[in-house]
Amino acid sequence: MTLLTFLLFTGVVALVTWRLTRGDDHASEEGYFLAGRRLTGPVIAGSLLLTNLSTEQLVGLNGAAFEDGISVMAWEVVAAIALVLLALMFLPRYLKSGVATVPQFLEERYGKTTRTVTTLIFVAAYALILLPIVLYTGARGLNGMLDVANLTGISDEAANLWISVWVIGIVGSIYAIWGGLRTVAVSDTLNGFGLLVGGVLITVFGLQAVAGNGGSVLEGWTSMRSQHPEMFRSLGTNEQSVPWHTLFTGVLILNLFYWTTNQQIIQRTFGARNLAEGQKGVLLAGLFKVLAPAILVIPGIIAFTLFAGQGVDKDGAYGLLVRTVLPAPLTGFFAAAMVGAILSSFNSALNSTATLYSLGIYKSKLNPSAGHKKVVRAGRICGVIVAVFAMSTAPLLIRAGGIFQYLQEMNAIYFIPLFAVVLVGLLNKTASERAALITLAFSLSAMILGSFVFKGAIESQMNFFHYVGLVFALSVVVMLVSGAIWPRETPYQQVHSGDVDMTPWPYARIAGIGLVAVVVGIYALFA
Repeated sequence: MTLLTFLLFTGVVALVTWRLTRGDDHASEEGYFLAGRRLTGPVIAGSLLLTNLSTEQLVGLNGAAFEDGISVMAWEVVAAIALVLLALMFLPRYLKSGVATVPQFLEERYGKTTRTVTTLIFVAAYALILLPIVLYTGARGLNGMLDVANLTGISDEAANLWISVWVIGIVGSIYAIWGGLRTVAVSDTLNGFGLLVGGVLITVFGLQAVAGNGGSVLEGWTSMRSQHPEMFRSLGTNEQSVPWHTLFTGVLILNLFYWTTNQQIIQRTFGARNLAEGQKGVLLAGLFKVLAPAILVIPGIIAFTLFAGQGVDKDGAYGLLVRTVLPAPLTGFFAAAMVGAILSSFNSALNSTATLYSLGIYKSKLNPSAGHKKVVRAGRICGVIVAVFAMSTAPLLIRAGGIFQYLQEMNAIYFIPLFAVVLVGLLNKTASERAALITLAFSLSAMILGSFVFKGAIESQMNFFHYVGLVFALSVVVMLVSGAIWPRETPYQQVHSGDVDMTPWPYARIAGIGLVAVVVGIYALFA
C-alpha cells in the first residue's frame, strides 16, 4: 500500500504538470529560462518554498532540531527578514534591468569579466556542493520512509543509497532539462500542497504519539515541553549549532544571500508577470517561512522525545518518525510529496545551472551569434553533464556527519564573495569592475582557507559563523577601498529595460513590516 500510494501521487503530479505546460514555449530563451515572464504571485511563492523546502530541511534541519532543539529555527524564521528585503530592495532592481541571471545583472553593473567569473562560481558551487547534498539527503529520507532495503531485497545501505540517488536524479533531470522553468514552477506548486499537508500530519500524529493512549495534540505538546524544556529555547547556547549571537553575523548574512542573490532561488522571481506579482509571491513565501518550524523543527523534537537513547542517528530520525507515526497509505503519499520536494530543489538548481552556463558562458563567450535553439540546447547538455556528476558524487557524502551544518558551512564559501559584490554594487554607484574582481579573489580565498586549511584554528577562537561574518565585513571594506582607488569612469545609472511593468504592490511595505514584527514576536515567545 505504501509503494502504491507513492507511485499514484507521483504519477498524478507528473500528469497534471504535463497537461498544464505542454503548450508552453520551451524553445526560446525567455520561454525556457524565465517561464515567458508569466508567473503570478501564488506560483512564485509555491516555487520559492518548494525549491528551498527539500530534504536539506526535512531531514537535515529536523536532524539538527533532534540534537539542538528549537534554536535551529533561525534558518527558517530569519529568512522572512531576507524575503522582505528581496521584495522591497533587490527585486525592483533586478526586474528593472530585465535580467535572467544574477551574473547578468553584475555584467550590467560592473562588466563582462565579472559576469563570467560569477557564473563560473555559481556553476561550480551548484555542481560540487548543492546538487550532491540535495540528492544525498533525499535518498536518506526516502530510504527511511519507504524501507527501500526491504523493497529491493538488498541489505547493503550504501547500495540502496546509490539506487535512490540515481532514481531521484534521473526523474528530476527530466523535469529540469526538458521542461524549463515553468514546468519546474508548476510541479513545485503541486508538490507543495502535498508536502504541506503531509508535514502537518506528521506533526499532528507525532504529538499524539508523544501523548500516548489516544491523547490529543495539545496534550502531546504540553508533555513534550514539560519533559524537555531545554529543547524549547529560541536562543541557542555556545554548545549548539546556532548560538544566539550568530544570528547577527553569519546566520543573518547567509540568509540574506540565499534569499536575495542565490540564482537557484530567485530565478522564479525573474519570471514574474510584473513587479507587483513578484512582491506578492515573495512576501507570501515569507509568511510561510515563519510558520515553517511547525513541520521543519518540531518533528525533530518529537523524534528526540520518542527515540532519544535508542541509538538513532540524527539525520535518520525524521525518516524513522515518518515510518513510525504515519499509517502506511499516508506514508506512501508523504514519501511521494517528499520526492517532489527533492525534485524541486534538484531540478531548480539544475535549471539554474543550465541557465547560467548557456547565457553566461556559451552565448556570452563561446558562441555569441547562437540562436535561441542552440542556446537552449547548450543549457540542456550542461544540465545532463552536471546531473550525472552530482548523481555520481552524492552517495560519498555519507561520511560528512551532520549534513545541515555541513551544507551551511559549504554554502558560505561562495555566498559571502557574491553577496558582498552584489550588495555594494546596489548601494554604491562608483565601485568598478576591478574592485569587484579584487573583492571576489580576496573573499573566495579567505573562505576556502578558512573552511579547509585553518578551520580548526579558527574554531578554537570563535564560532565559524562569526568568521563568516568577519570575512563578509572585510570583503565590503576591500570593495569600498578598491572602488575608491579605482572608481568607475562615470557613476552607475540603472536603465529600465522595459521588459517588466514596475508598478509596485501597494501593500508591500505594510506586509514587510508585519513580517518583521512576527519574527521578533516568535523569538520573544520562546526566549
